[in-house]
Amino acid sequence: MRRILLLLWLLPALSIAQGTVNVGSKRFTESYILGEIVAGTIRRAGEAHAAHRRGMGNTAIVFAALKNGTVDLYPEYTGTIAFELLGRGRAADLAALNRDLAPLGLGVAVPLGFDNSYALAMLESRAISLGIRTISDLSRHPHLKLAVSQEFLNRRDGWPALRSAYGLPFAPRGLDHGLAYEALAAGRIDVIDVYSTDAKVAKYALRVLADNRGFFPAYEAALLYRLDLPQRFPRTWGALRALEGAIPAERMVSMNAAAELSGATFTAVADGFLATAGAAGPGAMQGRGSLVSMIFAADFWRVTLEHLALVFASLALSVAAGIPLGVWAARAPRCAPWILAAVGLLQTVPSLALLAFLIAAMGRIGAAPAIVALFLYALLPIVRNTVSGLADIPAPLRESAEALGLPGRARLRLIELPLAARAILAGIKTSAVINVGMATIAAFVGAGGYGDRIVAGLAVNDHRLMLAGALPAAALALLIQGGFDWLERRAVPTGLQGRGERTTK
Repeated sequence: MRRILLLLWLLPALSIAQGTVNVGSKRFTESYILGEIVAGTIRRAGEAHAAHRRGMGNTAIVFAALKNGTVDLYPEYTGTIAFELLGRGRAADLAALNRDLAPLGLGVAVPLGFDNSYALAMLESRAISLGIRTISDLSRHPHLKLAVSQEFLNRRDGWPALRSAYGLPFAPRGLDHGLAYEALAAGRIDVIDVYSTDAKVAKYALRVLADNRGFFPAYEAALLYRLDLPQRFPRTWGALRALEGAIPAERMVSMNAAAELSGATFTAVADGFLATAGAAGPGAMQGRGSLVSMIFAADFWRVTLEHLALVFASLALSVAAGIPLGVWAARAPRCAPWILAAVGLLQTVPSLALLAFLIAAMGRIGAAPAIVALFLYALLPIVRNTVSGLADIPAPLRESAEALGLPGRARLRLIELPLAARAILAGIKTSAVINVGMATIAAFVGAGGYGDRIVAGLAVNDHRLMLAGALPAAALALLIQGGFDWLERRAVPTGLQGRGERTTK
């Protein structure tokens, strides 16, 4: 019995000693699936735990996470490594890529067996009516409407270079890859960018336009990894090496189809592959089920705790900074316009732009920049309501406190803040509710929370999966609002609960 108790006591330490391999993935279907396959392979090797940081963002964000050690490896494409990450002017083989990556402490290995190139596509019926077969043919039809993914719109091997190579006269708009196919089918746009392994190319009867000038390089799928990974986990690395050449293009297309067209979860698709590796089909896979089952899926408590951590960590910082700023503004009328203008200006900064700036400034991704961004967004209601609450205190009450001979700090602590408590609490409540919704954006930089589900739903255009993230977030906002209402009744004296109705909320 004593040995059993000792073993149970040591289990957490043994778990930590086993180590964890952090796997990253980008924000599109194929990357999710490959990330799950890599994570599943690591778990089956039995040497380390595997944590899959799903849908961390675009190429730049996931690559930054790899360089700073947030993740140990992720699936990437050789063309992307050469042109976008290394800034090379031409394609390169693995040996050349590894020479360039080595100074960064990184390497690329384990070509998975398929090429997933960029391409342009349009409806077959539309292409036939206009006589379009190649990318060059597009230049004869400047009236066409193009929409491409935001990443392709800006990357080195994307739209700017393609437009220059073909002399295309278009100014495309950015559109999320998961939504582009439906927009094309509805006739709202004429041409989109696609991946050659997209399952929806066949579903929507698209014509992939021939790259008649050979612009697009090879985009062979492989694993981009930190060079210390094979030394830290040699058995795990051996298991990952076994994936080399294991996924032909047809198999990848079928797995993408299972997720996007048949409603299978990314994990189920990966498990089906690992269970039947080398077989022709995708294996037995379970669909995502009903909306209720998707809401209360296995990751429910994980994403809930992540979301709560984002909301309340940022809110605590906002309260700690916002109330003193509000007091300062209320007591220094000359400073008040500058303080209120500064916190108001923060609200005008687009959330993704602020996150991008913070990632660059802090040199990391994940929860830290997301918490700082949420903290900055939450300041305005707290500062403004603190100023309003203090300004609304009747002059006779202030004069009475001064007549008692109380020093300034004592008056603030014993008289003014309690009188302004309801207004201040209303500002904190507003910030908390706003942060619940804003925290879903944090998933775009790998911070987790309910936004993980929304981002994954966007990737496969699954409205139920998006709702599985949006509905719990809405419910959490209502619960937090109810919690603050209860706290107000308990913490604010009954005689003061009528105050603050006219404050800014």
